[in-house]
Amino acid sequence: MNNTTTIYDVIIIGGGPAGVAAGVYAARKKLKTLFITDSFGGQSIVSDDIQNWIGDPHISGFNLAQKLETHIRSYPEIVEIKSPEKVVRVGAIACADSGRACDFEIETDQSNKYQGKALILASGARRRKLGISGEEQFDGKGIAYCSTCDAPLFPDKKVAVVGGGNAGLEAVQDLIPYASEIYLFNNSSQIKGDTATFEEIKKSNKFKGLILNAEILEIMGDKFVSGLKYRDKQTKEEKTIALDGVFVEIGSVPNSEIVKGLVELDQWGQVVIDPRHASTSHPGIFAAGDITNDPYKQNNISAGDAVKAALAAYNYLLQRQKQSPAAELL
Repeated sequence: MNNTTTIYDVIIIGGGPAGVAAGVYAARKKLKTLFITDSFGGQSIVSDDIQNWIGDPHISGFNLAQKLETHIRSYPEIVEIKSPEKVVRVGAIACADSGRACDFEIETDQSNKYQGKALILASGARRRKLGISGEEQFDGKGIAYCSTCDAPLFPDKKVAVVGGGNAGLEAVQDLIPYASEIYLFNNSSQIKGDTATFEEIKKSNKFKGLILNAEILEIMGDKFVSGLKYRDKQTKEEKTIALDGVFVEIGSVPNSEIVKGLVELDQWGQVVIDPRHASTSHPGIFAAGDITNDPYKQNNISAGDAVKAALAAYNYLLQRQKQSPAAELL
C-alpha cells in the first residue's frame, strides 16, 4: 500500500484523449498532478485508420495512443504517472477544519491510495457489445463500434448496422456516402429511433432493408468479416447474410461505477456535467469525454472538454486556496 501523505492538486483518471488533454493543461498550469490509467489511447486503440483526429489525416489507434502517452510523459517534473494502474474507488474526505468534504481519496487495483484536492474524471466508456461468437475475433477486422470514425473505411462495401435506436439510424446515415449496400438489424418489432430520420434513410438506394425481430447469433469470417448469422425471433428460422462489415450501435456503458453515489449520474450512468466548465454535482470534481452526458462521443470533443475541465479545476483551486496552487513551486 502507498502510505505517502502527498496531497496532489489534481488527480486525473483516464489515459484517452480526454485524460491526456486534461493532464497537459494541468501541467501547463503547474498543478501538482497525479495521472492514473490502466492504458493509453481510449476506445480508439482498436481503430486501424482514424481519419478525423485533427492534425493527422490518417493515424492508427495504436499510434495515437503512443503520441498521447509521449505528450503527457513530457512533463515529468509536474505530472506523476501511474500506469498500468486502475482506479477502483473514489471517496470524499472531510476537512479537519470545517467537516466539509473537500479532498478526495483514490484507491487502485494495486491497493494504493492517493489523495487530491480536485479530481478530473476521464475514464471514458466501453462499447456495449453483442456478446456473441466472432465479435472479439473480428473487432477491428470488419466489426466497428463508431460510424463517425470508421464509415470511410468501408467504401463500396456491403455492411450491416445492428441497433434500431438513434445511434443505429445515424450510423446508417454516416455509411450512405461510402457503403454500397446497408442493412439495418433490430431485435424488436419496431425501431426506437427518430421516425423522420428513418424516412430520410429509406430514400437512399443504398439502404436495402430493415430486418426486425432479429437475434444476432454469430459474426462469421476468416481473416475479416464475411457474414452474419441471425435468428428470426418470430419464426425461429436461422438465416445468414454475406457482409463485408458490421457496425454495432447498441449503446455504450460509461466507466462511472467508481463515482456512483458521489456525483450525479443520469439514467444511463453517465456523469452529468455543466458543459460550460465540465463541473459535476460535487465541488472539486470535473469530468470530460465519454464518461459524461455530452451527446457527442468524439475524440476531439473529449479533448476540448477536458481542457475546460483542467482550467476549471485550476480556477477552483485558486478560489479554494486564495492563492496560486503553484506558489510552492515558484
